[in-house]
Amino acid sequence: MADYLLIESNGPADGPAAARFVADAATLASQGAKVALLLIQNGVAGAVAGIDMGWEEFLSRGGELWVDRFSVRQRALADADLVAGARLADMDEVAKKLLTPGVRAVWH
Repeated sequence: MADYLLIESNGPADGPAAARFVADAATLASQGAKVALLLIQNGVAGAVAGIDMGWEEFLSRGGELWVDRFSVRQRALADADLVAGARLADMDEVAKKLLTPGVRAVWH
């Protein structure tokens, strides 16, 4: 099955499209794909605990939720503010994933 890096730069305040993107990621994961979903820029707001973007379903299907450390710091968020299951990621890790043969990247 395919390996995906999905990148979301829009947050919940930008409308329902970001939550639909998470639902698509959950569908891919449920079909056996390896899916890492990176929240970057305003997208990190969707990882704040208490905001329901569909994380429970996505994570329970085997998806990985990556949150850009730089974007989190820019928005004065703390690690403890993030939903359970999210992990901070740095750009070197993202670049490594993007350069891995067979990885399909989609930026929303």
